[in-house]
Amino acid sequence: MRFAFGPFVLDPGAGTLLRNDDHIAVGYRGVKLLAALVGQPGEILSKAELIEAAWPGRVVEEGNLTVQIALLRKLLGPAADRGEWIVTVPRVGYRFAKSVEQLGGAKREALPLPEKPSIAVLPFVNLSKDPDQESFADGLTADLITDLSRTPGLFVIARNSVFAYKAKTMEVREIARDLGVRYLLQGSARRAAGRARINAQLVDAMSGEHLWAERYDRSLDDIFSVQDEVTGKIVKALLGRLRAPTPRNRPKNVEAYDLCVRARKLMDDSPQTAREAHLMLTRAVSLDPEYAEAYRWLAINHWMGLVHSGGPTVSSRGIALELARKAVAIDPGDAGCRWVLAYLLAYDQRFTEADAEFAKAVELDPNEADAWAALSDITVLAGQVEEGLDHIRRAFRLNPFPASWYYLTLGQAQYAAGEYEAAVETLRRDETYRTSSRRFLAASLAQLGRLDEARAEVELFLVGNPHFTIRHWAATEPFRDAATLEHFVLGYRGAGLPE
Repeated sequence: MRFAFGPFVLDPGAGTLLRNDDHIAVGYRGVKLLAALVGQPGEILSKAELIEAAWPGRVVEEGNLTVQIALLRKLLGPAADRGEWIVTVPRVGYRFAKSVEQLGGAKREALPLPEKPSIAVLPFVNLSKDPDQESFADGLTADLITDLSRTPGLFVIARNSVFAYKAKTMEVREIARDLGVRYLLQGSARRAAGRARINAQLVDAMSGEHLWAERYDRSLDDIFSVQDEVTGKIVKALLGRLRAPTPRNRPKNVEAYDLCVRARKLMDDSPQTAREAHLMLTRAVSLDPEYAEAYRWLAINHWMGLVHSGGPTVSSRGIALELARKAVAIDPGDAGCRWVLAYLLAYDQRFTEADAEFAKAVELDPNEADAWAALSDITVLAGQVEEGLDHIRRAFRLNPFPASWYYLTLGQAQYAAGEYEAAVETLRRDETYRTSSRRFLAASLAQLGRLDEARAEVELFLVGNPHFTIRHWAATEPFRDAATLEHFVLGYRGAGLPE
């Protein structure tokens, strides 16, 4: 939703404020406060409501709110009638005093159907009254996605995107339209007293026809056989042939499985959740030392935990690389383990090995969206920018509602291609605030000559990355092309990032 008032247009999603089509340099908190106020024009919003809008979940002094409101008033200036846009209500809060027109946002276009049979596995519903069993249903969903994704001839939507529909009530046709698929797998699961009860049904979203449905009541020890059976039935329904599932490394300990499912939800959120995930994954590999997926996620966790605190050190990279090699050694046919190893090899400057592992990953599973996104990052820094853009676009098609780091990767590729306006639009999305993408946003703004906005983004970036220097970043990123490196350094310097 966009809002128009006087000569201004506010787009909260893009984080932009325009005055007569010219950009106004307004910070993140200012956008959030202004969006809250113009979203309810004429209504009195309390100080607590406004603080929650701009600093969600944080305890801040009222003085911070006062400063931000003063900055907004300065940016907006007087209204046409010389009155104030934002009026103070003493001892209560503030209200937006002028009329506002809601312009609406761009309607999400339907994604075109792939040429091959396309499917999304919707989150299985947990029928147990115990919320702790939620991870069982989530793990079942993710495993079915992985198994189908490895099937040649199918187009399969990634896990992140289907979990965007968890607990939502929507028509199957609407979901299929959003995701650009024809078929949906729906189901429910319940685990109790050592047994698992699973219902699954395959739906043609275009016709509404139920193509296949089955109920299972099995011992919990047999759960992975059920997954293989469901996968085989879906493949037969969509491709007209039975297929013996490719052998895949399965956990031998149910607690280790649950811990891994819970941990991967926490991977990208924050330093605190990264530490929680680390404890879960360490426990998982101790319970099941031959569980490849747990090693894979633990490798990424070592990497991300130190990214959150300023960037992986040489020692942490070594540990992550060792864990990734262990995962591939246990299950060489797992595309997820392969791309993680490839990514870490690239950052270790072992480019020949990295290229070979990426090639193997996409050969094993061309539906592995994360592999294409990671490959985009490495390809762009190698100077193959257009190819990198193709890779990240493919990742978004497989994963239309992805993790936040996809937007960082896309924005980086757009910057490298000289598409600065597009990069700004991408990197100002709310999703990017959990990443370190503000450096690319600052560089893009600097290249456009919007230096005040660039400086503001640098300040925001350095709050979370106080030890960042251009020299250290340039020395530790996997660049293979001097011109591409110089292009990024030029933008960083223009934005005012420390040398």
